[in-house]
Amino acid sequence: MNILSLIIKREFIAKVRNKSFIVMTFLSPLLFLGMAFLIGFLSNMNKGEIKKIAIHDEAGILKKDFKDSKEIKYTDLSAMPFQLAKTTASKDYEGIIYVPKVADTKELVKKVEYISDESPNLEFVANIEKVVDNQLTRDNLKALGFDSDKIEKAKVESELHITKFSGEEGLKYLNEIKVFFGGAFGYLIMMFIIIYGNFVMRSVIEEKTSRIIEVIISSVKPYQLMMGKIIGNSLAGILQFAIWVAIGGILILGSSLVFSSYLGANDVNMATGKIQNMPATFKLIFEAFQKFNLYYNEIPVLTTVIFFLIYFIGGYFLYSSLYAAIGAAVDSETDSQQFLLPIIMPLMLGIYVGFFTVVNDPHGTVATVFSLIPFTSPIVMLMRIPFGVPIWQLALSLVLLFGTFLGVVWFAGKIYRVGILMYGKKPTWKELYKWLKY
Repeated sequence: MNILSLIIKREFIAKVRNKSFIVMTFLSPLLFLGMAFLIGFLSNMNKGEIKKIAIHDEAGILKKDFKDSKEIKYTDLSAMPFQLAKTTASKDYEGIIYVPKVADTKELVKKVEYISDESPNLEFVANIEKVVDNQLTRDNLKALGFDSDKIEKAKVESELHITKFSGEEGLKYLNEIKVFFGGAFGYLIMMFIIIYGNFVMRSVIEEKTSRIIEVIISSVKPYQLMMGKIIGNSLAGILQFAIWVAIGGILILGSSLVFSSYLGANDVNMATGKIQNMPATFKLIFEAFQKFNLYYNEIPVLTTVIFFLIYFIGGYFLYSSLYAAIGAAVDSETDSQQFLLPIIMPLMLGIYVGFFTVVNDPHGTVATVFSLIPFTSPIVMLMRIPFGVPIWQLALSLVLLFGTFLGVVWFAGKIYRVGILMYGKKPTWKELYKWLKY
């Protein structure tokens, strides 16, 4: 046990004293914030760009229905001959909407054209089709003797009011927020497993290629060495995550205090006026904090963080034992590529299954099954936890996860013990199978 603790201590200290570890621990939150601000800034820049679209309506029935918006400005070129309008549009406009003259408006269903060298986005195409559909619908209603204007005025836009059985106010899009919240933690687990699993593999390869391993295993069992590397690196990952949580908590608390002091204490009207006068960027941040406070009480944040640590440990132990076995089997990182795909595929599957099934049916068969399978449960179960998971499913998932880890450690240990002293030969799947039988 003393030997194992010494290996764990050595691996942990070697990792946390590494300059890249220290720099990325404190730089990563800033990079994420910078990316978020950059995405927001670029999206606002795109919104500020106005596209100029020409219209040539020979029928004279649709041009009045194309209304300018913040992103698009329409110009009517119907007075020009079509060829001249087309030439003008190719030089000065994004594109031109061509509505041919027809004997019956029903023919416009398939005859309206959009001419441009650039492919239009789906929203723009849908808006054009909507204009055509609305006009043809009005014509059909008129032909049947109905007043389309009265029907249009009779339309109502309802807004669903969401409440709980207890009478408390409900929140729209809460499911999407929960999936995003759980998905963020699931994605973090996947990234941690891949990053720190690679650290374990590289450490094994370095010791193997430098032949220092021959000295180490003269006093340490291969199994102890493998477990020491796995546990030492996992502790470094937990420390890094704890620092990120602390930094995030300080930033959120500090920002809340700043906004509270800026808005003042009790005067609601004054606070509202100050919010309206805020710069656009700060207004967006303030609105984000308001929404965060609304949804915070609806999401089990503390429970999710606790189970994140548990599933991180279980998932990391499970996968890093495979990474250690691969490191022992190969002589270089290049040789390891053929073995890494089967490891990464279940992680990717967990992400896709989580986002495509949990949001629609968090307690459905697919989501439940994949949250119990050990190779995908660290990701899928974290996406389900914000929706409330039965205790028996959580317990079964963790038992299967850590039970599979013990089985995989035994399996990986057999490969590790043989492969750690094998040099100069690229292993194949057949070779690995032989090592398991030794």
